[in-house]
Amino acid sequence: MIELEGLTKRYGEKVAVNNLTFTVRPGIVTGFLGPNGAGKSTTMRMLLGLDRPTAGDVRIDGQHYDHLKEPLKYIGALLDAKAMHGGRSAFNHLLCLAQSNGIPRGRVAEVLDTVGLTAVAKKKAKGFSLGMGQRLGIAGALLGDPRILMFDEPVNGLDPEGIHWIRNLMKSLAAQGRTVFVSSHLMSEMALTADHLVVIGQGRLLADTSMAEFIEQNSRSYVRIRSPQRERLLDVLHEAGITVVETGNGTLEVDGGKPEHIGELAAQHQIVLHELSPQQASLEEAFMQLTAESVEYHAHSDTPVAAPPQQWGDDWKEN
Repeated sequence: MIELEGLTKRYGEKVAVNNLTFTVRPGIVTGFLGPNGAGKSTTMRMLLGLDRPTAGDVRIDGQHYDHLKEPLKYIGALLDAKAMHGGRSAFNHLLCLAQSNGIPRGRVAEVLDTVGLTAVAKKKAKGFSLGMGQRLGIAGALLGDPRILMFDEPVNGLDPEGIHWIRNLMKSLAAQGRTVFVSSHLMSEMALTADHLVVIGQGRLLADTSMAEFIEQNSRSYVRIRSPQRERLLDVLHEAGITVVETGNGTLEVDGGKPEHIGELAAQHQIVLHELSPQQASLEEAFMQLTAESVEYHAHSDTPVAAPPQQWGDDWKEN
């Protein structure tokens, strides 16, 4: 379990993390979301003792990270897949980590097999692709067979098979009763992986809730209806006290309605329905809605592109 209480980090006048309090519990995958600059990376670095908090406290299974004698046996983390000695082979990179944490040599071969790198175990890491580097970083996180796993952007550089693999790996680790804490900007992937969400913006906690509750609380849900007997259906719904929004393309929308109730009304009045479907926003739409006021860096698609300097003439077009 990971526990944060009043965790704060300042860099001069800049407050990167502001009084964060939440708990990451075992047995589920907890997603960690926030816009760029929200303080996610700083928070994860403080969890591992890489940055010292200005105030507050963070504990790994009840202990501070720097008090853990062999930390890889408590928490495994992937923060930066490039954080390795490029001149070492994949095997020797993991062997160094194992020896520094009292982990048996045989465990190195086990995790290399788990992440699919056995065939390149003797190759130097500097020649690895981004995806291979990610797999090696994940192997390092798994090395101590820890009860807590933390991953920052784990699918970077992975192909579809690799993304499917890491998604299932995180779910299986949680199913074993481990604590799994994962940060990602890929909302579609997070929606398929996480059970619980912690969302921050400008260093502050914005949400700490289940995936289903997060989407429900931060998005509009409605029932979409299409019928060739549209006017008759409108009359029936109005008589039942149901408020209907007409979209202008022949489709009707009922906010907060139950499709079962609407379907029963239509059946009672012998109204044909071509569509009766509950609609809910995606995780991405709910996230954008919640964090709209917390985005620090805004891009503007309508910003004009500067023309080349006049003195270049037409020569620039040839280069």
